[in-house]
Amino acid sequence: MYTVGVIKEIPTVRTYVSLDGGMGDNIRPALYGSKYEAVAANKMFESGKEKIVTLAGKYCESGDLLVKDVPLPVLEPGDIVAIPSSGAYCLAMSSNYNLNPRPAVVMVENRKSRLIRRRETYEDLMALDI
Repeated sequence: MYTVGVIKEIPTVRTYVSLDGGMGDNIRPALYGSKYEAVAANKMFESGKEKIVTLAGKYCESGDLLVKDVPLPVLEPGDIVAIPSSGAYCLAMSSNYNLNPRPAVVMVENRKSRLIRRRETYEDLMALDI
């Protein structure tokens, strides 16, 4: 799951929604074009207007796009976006690109969730340095 940051609308092009993660925790779209769906987790049971957006990661790379042209409820900074079924190889392929700690991993089954791996800290990143 990701938190929405800045939203940038480029008229006649597309609307980009920046997220607090990206190719560091899910390289698959950038690496070999994996396609995902997305949901606004905090707005799943609301009805209303939708907008076509592209979900962009936080990394300084033009290819850091997690989901292109997906219809979602109108998003605002702070909203939560989930990309279901994206976890199969994400942890194994994740990196500390740009010295970013990896996010926590949560397992969801039968409407229950549990933390199965804690979020990395900057101390974790520096632990092997001499």
